Amino acid sequence: MTQPLFDLDGKVAVVSGAAQGLGQATAIAVAQCGADVTLVDRNVDGAEATATQIRSMGRKALVSGTNTSDPKAIEELFHQVDTEFGRVDFLGNIAGDGHLAKPEDLQVQDLLNVLQNLVVGRFFMCQEAGRRMLNRGHGSIMNIGSLASSTALGRGHIAYSIAMGAVIQMTRELSTEWSHRGVRVNCVTPAQVTNPSLKVRMKDDPTLEGRFLKGIPMGRLGQPQDIMGLAALLASDASEWITGAIIPMDGGNMAMNAGGTPGHQGSAVQSFRGETNE
Repeated sequence: MTQPLFDLDGKVAVVSGAAQGLGQATAIAVAQCGADVTLVDRNVDGAEATATQIRSMGRKALVSGTNTSDPKAIEELFHQVDTEFGRVDFLGNIAGDGHLAKPEDLQVQDLLNVLQNLVVGRFFMCQEAGRRMLNRGHGSIMNIGSLASSTALGRGHIAYSIAMGAVIQMTRELSTEWSHRGVRVNCVTPAQVTNPSLKVRMKDDPTLEGRFLKGIPMGRLGQPQDIMGLAALLASDASEWITGAIIPMDGGNMAMNAGGTPGHQGSAVQSFRGETNE
């Protein structure tokens, strides 16, 4: 039985990146709570596989291969949603590609592509969903940012970090503009969550996972299903007074000082005074 606090029966969600990872987990989570879902991904076969799971729950699922970096294509996507469902209650704004390059080597076109994918495309997804939510006076948008929205990652992430910083500010501005009209906008900022591309990078660099884990007090990488509870919360009226929030989903990464140590290690316990920057 659906928990009434998180009941999404009769609601419609649009989720990008729905073929795998955080997008797929978000789509399944809101469907489990009762929502019908539009699944957006260039990997149409993967999105169809997600749709099969959602339809098995008795929910409706519309699959679209829309390029979410193209404002015109986004406009057409939401016209499809209007025809199929006639409303939008929740946007899971997740899809978008980055590009790794050293700052001194980053090419202009590669930077522009990342900004188009992660900032321009996400804004127009917010705009199209937001217009429909504003007309109804109710709705929720969940942008996906990153730890790179707030802290530097290094390792050639300059373009990605610039874009993700913009996603946070986009979230704050949209929340400020729209919340009094019934539309909430929040941003979830994950640490490293396993996905096919990350697995390839960790295979290529066997030291990478260990370096990630040194910064995660919970001692494991994120899994796509870790977003399911947050997605259900933010999509539902259970979070009706949460807006403009930047919500870490990071196993404690942001909470820990750069020189911190997860857990207590070593037997020596020393008292100290006067030092405020361990």
